[in-house]
Amino acid sequence: MRYPDGEALAALPTLTAALETLPVAVAEPLRLAAQHRASHDPAHLATAYVELFDFRRRCCLHLTYYTAGDTRKRGEALVIFAAAYKAAGLQVLDGELPDYLPAVLDLAAMDDGGWRLLRENRVGLDLLADALTAENSAYRHVIEAVRGMLPPAQPGDIAAAIRLARSGPPVEQVGLEPFAFVDTTGGRR
Repeated sequence: MRYPDGEALAALPTLTAALETLPVAVAEPLRLAAQHRASHDPAHLATAYVELFDFRRRCCLHLTYYTAGDTRKRGEALVIFAAAYKAAGLQVLDGELPDYLPAVLDLAAMDDGGWRLLRENRVGLDLLADALTAENSAYRHVIEAVRGMLPPAQPGDIAAAIRLARSGPPVEQVGLEPFAFVDTTGGRR
């Protein structure tokens, strides 16, 4: 799920070889995603990645965006993610937020705290999967594999995903219209 730079692409043979040790239900979707990366020009992969994940809000790789949007509640959620990295003795590099899915997957590979975060943010994963499927993106296979390693979605998760898919992420209400500025005499401006 990382940006397809030289380092990520150079790791493909190692990752592909490791798929042999995984259950078929997990390995096959990951194999499809790896084949996609292996069969395309790096410049094309990079351009498509940016267009998909940087310019389509529904394809956001930051898990808390789906349930908290760009609100103050997202800050609270990010603190929980940061605490999981700290508890594992890890930190997110390159200035990424701690809810960045590739970093959370790295955490999950090393510590159960990552799996806990993925379970708790199942709604975001489900919405991302739906968006990637709608875009016919090869990255949908990676999300399919991750979801295959999680417990099945609960009715409440499904209902929350449906609500968020219809309405989009929450928006901040505090300090925005319909609240008006008040002048020093107490009158409305």
